[in-house]
Amino acid sequence: MTHQDYVSRSRNTKNKKSPYKQQEAVQPAIPARMKLLALCTLVACAGFGYFLWSIKDIEPEVPTVTKPKSSTEKKSSDIPKPPEEKWRYIEELKSKEVEVGEYKVETKGPWKMQCGSFRTLNQAEKMKATIAFAGLASQISVSNGSNGTWHKVFLGPYEKKREAEKDKRKLSNNNISTCQIWLWN
Repeated sequence: MTHQDYVSRSRNTKNKKSPYKQQEAVQPAIPARMKLLALCTLVACAGFGYFLWSIKDIEPEVPTVTKPKSSTEKKSSDIPKPPEEKWRYIEELKSKEVEVGEYKVETKGPWKMQCGSFRTLNQAEKMKATIAFAGLASQISVSNGSNGTWHKVFLGPYEKKREAEKDKRKLSNNNISTCQIWLWN
């Protein structure tokens, strides 16, 4: 490859167009429609301004109010009487007495929430620990029946079912959804 001498290169750059120079952007001419629209807008604004200037000195007419003659004034005795009511319920409501019945709210008794019934004590202890991690205290009861021994994990007693529902919702938020609410027997 031959060595190129950059010093001997000509420095006449006025006539050459360099590919690195940015070409000047050609601005498009404004269309005739735009010029006409601008002229019409200017004329309309000038006309509106002249209209406002021409009416600034005109005083508006004030209407006069005349009083009716005293001979045509109505007297208070000329007012008609109100019509009679067709319905009697208005008078009946004024003198109506309401009888209040007495009732008692019966409480069904204490509630318990059972969360599991297991054959082995180890499984019941795991469920009790899971409930303890949710922040609630549970108990284990042993039940001997005709089909063997069962270890039941339960919470309670609750005086109101609403309290049991609240704890059930708390357990379901901690992925324990096997709990049922029953009356305490």
